[in-house]
Amino acid sequence: MSLIELKKISKIYCPGKVKLKALNNVSLKINKGEFVAIKGPSGSGKSTLMHVIGFLDVVNSGVYKFEGKEMKTIQEDTLAGIRNESIGFVFQSFYLLPRMSAKDNVMLPLIYANKTEKEQNEIAIKNLKLVGLADRINHKPNELSGGQQQRVAIARALANDPNIILADEPTGNVDTKSAHGIMEILKKLNNDGRTIVIITHDRNVADYADRIISLEDGKIIGDRINRKRK
Repeated sequence: MSLIELKKISKIYCPGKVKLKALNNVSLKINKGEFVAIKGPSGSGKSTLMHVIGFLDVVNSGVYKFEGKEMKTIQEDTLAGIRNESIGFVFQSFYLLPRMSAKDNVMLPLIYANKTEKEQNEIAIKNLKLVGLADRINHKPNELSGGQQQRVAIARALANDPNIILADEPTGNVDTKSAHGIMEILKKLNNDGRTIVIITHDRNVADYADRIISLEDGKIIGDRINRKRK
């Protein structure tokens, strides 16, 4: 059984009087433990696809099954629970709270998960060590490089021990060396059993994945096994 299954998914936006078809009859399956890159130019629909997969947006037509269950009939509060427990999000812009330390930023999802203060501290410190920031636990975002801020964002995404990491252009705001480090972390997480889905326009980033799905104008134009995985 597929972890994620989309059947003829379409998403239409209507800015003003113009209809924009961001996704056009997209069908795909992602299995547990896969490392998938969704690649395409700006405007291809790849970020919209990630938002749909992560329950951040709803579709106009088609079927989305998560762990074999159709999502169309699931209530919003249940979807919010799935997002918090099963999916970790990493975004290009980090979205760290500037007045909070790295540890406090990582602890935020744990507060909403009703973890005790002791559990919050232990998990946050463990995850920051996992991404190589044991010596930056009490630093605020403006005291960290872009690559370090993205590592904090990954540690935060791991807070509730999700099965899936969805990363939207995770290397878009960092230098080449930092990008390599970030992708190595994601590769290790995949090797440890997590499903990783990254959105990227960068071929070098996509080459870390086992499978590369190519999008153009809201349609899948390619879906191949990556024989050159880094």
